[in-house]
Amino acid sequence: MPSVVIDGKEVIANPGEKILWVALRSGIYIPHLCAIEEAELSFGGCRLCLVEVEEDGKRQMVTSCSEPVKEGMKIYTDTEKVNRMRRMAFELIMSDHYIDCKGCAKRNECELIKIASFLKAKLQPKRLKSIARDLPVDDSHPLITFDPRKCVKCGKCLWMCQRLGKSFLTFAYRGFGIIISTFDGIPLSSTGCEVCLECVKVCPTGALYFKEAGSKEDG
Repeated sequence: MPSVVIDGKEVIANPGEKILWVALRSGIYIPHLCAIEEAELSFGGCRLCLVEVEEDGKRQMVTSCSEPVKEGMKIYTDTEKVNRMRRMAFELIMSDHYIDCKGCAKRNECELIKIASFLKAKLQPKRLKSIARDLPVDDSHPLITFDPRKCVKCGKCLWMCQRLGKSFLTFAYRGFGIIISTFDGIPLSSTGCEVCLECVKVCPTGALYFKEAGSKEDG
């Protein structure tokens, strides 16, 4: 099995294992939103898991969720360049995020709050103007609510839905305008979803939540 060094700590990894999971298993936290260990292909969309790797005396920046470990690889998770790039990625995410921590159903388990604390970053970007869109909340389903204003487009709900042989959710539009949506934008209650609730469980923010959890906005 390959031996790698992460921040000066020697770690034994499994063949083909991605850097992110090796680090987390070794007690070294790397922020991430879209990474799914069981996924065959890594999405790598949030860019929060960036690290520097050194091979043959050369360093390069990679997404740790998609980069497999190699024997003798040196990995740096806490360099000035890494931290600068992560904070910029986080600010870009938050510039398109509806911030409502007090009224959010997942305020006690939100990954954005955890990441902000780790990066020593503000939830409200100082350098970027907010471009959060006023997207309609889908409250049509009897058990769950989808609030696209709080969606970070990590794709975890899509992956889980497809893994279970369903296709109720999809990416819509392109570029910075991309959103998670039902096909043709129909209400969630009209998709045929039988509510396995797995999409809610993997959502890292308050975009998908159980109605019983509610929010302060719901009264």
